Amino acid sequence: MKNRKILLAEKEIPTHWYNIVHDMPNKPLPPLHPGTLQPIGPEALAPLFPMELIKQEVSTEKWVEIPDEIRDVYALWRPTPMFRAYNLEKILDSPAKIYYKYEGVSPSGSHKPNTAVAQAYYNKQEGVKRITTETGAGQWGSALSFACNLFGIECEVYMVKISYQQKPYRKIMMNTWGAKVYASPTNLTEAGKKILSKNPNSPGSLGIAISEAVERAATDDETKYALGSVLNHVLMHQTVIGQEAVVQMEKAGDLPDVVVAPFGGGSNFAGISFPFLRLNLEEGKKIRCIASEPASCPKLTKGVFRYDFGDTVGMTPLLPMYTLGHTFVPAPIHAGGLRYHGAGVIVSQLLKDKLIEARAHDQLECFEAGVLFAKAEGIIPAPETNHAIATALQEVERCKREGKSETILIHLCGHGNFDLAAYENYLSGNLQKHEITQAEIDAAIALIDTPEIAA
Repeated sequence: MKNRKILLAEKEIPTHWYNIVHDMPNKPLPPLHPGTLQPIGPEALAPLFPMELIKQEVSTEKWVEIPDEIRDVYALWRPTPMFRAYNLEKILDSPAKIYYKYEGVSPSGSHKPNTAVAQAYYNKQEGVKRITTETGAGQWGSALSFACNLFGIECEVYMVKISYQQKPYRKIMMNTWGAKVYASPTNLTEAGKKILSKNPNSPGSLGIAISEAVERAATDDETKYALGSVLNHVLMHQTVIGQEAVVQMEKAGDLPDVVVAPFGGGSNFAGISFPFLRLNLEEGKKIRCIASEPASCPKLTKGVFRYDFGDTVGMTPLLPMYTLGHTFVPAPIHAGGLRYHGAGVIVSQLLKDKLIEARAHDQLECFEAGVLFAKAEGIIPAPETNHAIATALQEVERCKREGKSETILIHLCGHGNFDLAAYENYLSGNLQKHEITQAEIDAAIALIDTPEIAA
């Protein structure tokens, strides 16, 4: 996999992933067995994941070495560029400096290959024949299809039905890399049949798609499962982004006061923010890290912190997280991969300890921000990324009110070239403001029958 770029960039690509668990003042609570409600050990994860990933999932080591084979693949697009958004600053008359770290240069157009390549590699090392997964907007499914193709592994993707319908080119991209893609819920699994029996017109959700993918892996000895967000090892793999960003900011002679990133399950937020949070935890820096989520799926801003399933049917271990309830099905808005009912365990604990912040945005506000960014900087952002841009615009206004000149770093986690149908709906006035009501949130949370967590 060696190529010219690695000769130019090898020293810039991180050699280790950063595990923030080592530095957290309060370690995450353990996952529980759904039957016994007792903490589970690594052996409980063996049917789904290769052992090396399980070791990373439970690790408290601060640094985990990245194998050369993975860094060789990373060199196809890493290090990714960072830009200062001079045009956006000018349009906003911003007293703040605005930078963005751009992950859209990867083969699949987002940050997701950072963990997809790692997961495919470790599965290949253990002789796995097939990997199943879920995908929302398609970024994760695309990334895993790309990675599985590189390592000669079959890939089976359960894509949330509403995204499958809205984003056909993502499906074609996955098919091009050899993956089989199904609109979830399907009639191929017991989980899918159960959902369809209750609602034949279900738009699907990430939780439902996870149930289907997990079932396939759990019932086939030659198949393992891969998750694109939420889990500890996934978030850790993404820290190559923030590590590069720290170095790039140092080269620019700057350091962000605010880091903002979209939030679905936690992978892109963790990727950019955890290495900066390390500076807070190690060196006493005061960098604010803000997770930006959709107002239609506001688990961080309006959810509850308790044990819940990671999937809809209830096949996963119970995880301590901010959640809207595993039966919650978000509205079919254009937030794509951010339409997930729960938050990653590590991010949930960080939010509970007030080490990070969270903010929610309506889809119209997000697309307005995305169009403004596209006009200023020339890149059409993914709908997920638009949430972070919306937060950054709010931070610029705060700087104006407070008379401050700060530095803001946006994680531009992917491009929107396959999301133009969403932009068409926005530009033609067919998107409407949508924010879930408190009554809807209360109803979803009331259905959670899993253990509460003592204050």
